[in-house]
Amino acid sequence: MARKPADQSVSRDDIIVAAADVLQRNGYESTTMKDIAAVVNLTAASLYHHFRNKDELLLAVLEAGLEHVLHQIEPIALSDLPSALKLRRMIQTHIVGLTEHTAVGAAMVFEIRSLINTKATPAGNGDADAEAGFTARRDSFFARRDQFENWFRHVVREGIANGSFREVDVGIFTKTILGAHNWVGVWYRPTGRLNGEQIADMMADTFLRALKP
Repeated sequence: MARKPADQSVSRDDIIVAAADVLQRNGYESTTMKDIAAVVNLTAASLYHHFRNKDELLLAVLEAGLEHVLHQIEPIALSDLPSALKLRRMIQTHIVGLTEHTAVGAAMVFEIRSLINTKATPAGNGDADAEAGFTARRDSFFARRDQFENWFRHVVREGIANGSFREVDVGIFTKTILGAHNWVGVWYRPTGRLNGEQIADMMADTFLRALKP
């Protein structure tokens, strides 16, 4: 089958999903734009029409995954629910999302360091505007990732303050929760003995018991 030129290309979202899958299989260093283009039946030149290089595509994958879960978590954290129920629903929402999008979850674990080290343009390209734009987007991504963590910190602090939770080191406890969550995207298998909802319930029970006064 002939590859599609740019004017007949698939959507940006299709490319991001394909990139996440290829990154999960191959890892960032071994993935090429040609690999990703082949999955969506595009020419490599057409893929460059959408994304300047692999670094921008990696950032797009991570941005999409983070924004999706942030939009689900923020309303829960800001709700009037009891602190324990807030935390339970936040844990469940995050874990179920990871089991539904394991490729993006795996990228969050394995490719963050690659993102830190990336540049917007190949060496010698000299496109300063593209470099600055990419750096700004990357910084925004990490700020949004911090905000995601801060919603969990907020709810744990709230629960401690109102007596729902025992005293813990909020920073360490939150990082423990999110570290355990993130690896679900690595080890989860749809054919396993438990589905995403069951795993989410078990993990929520574990962390809430750890916070019990």
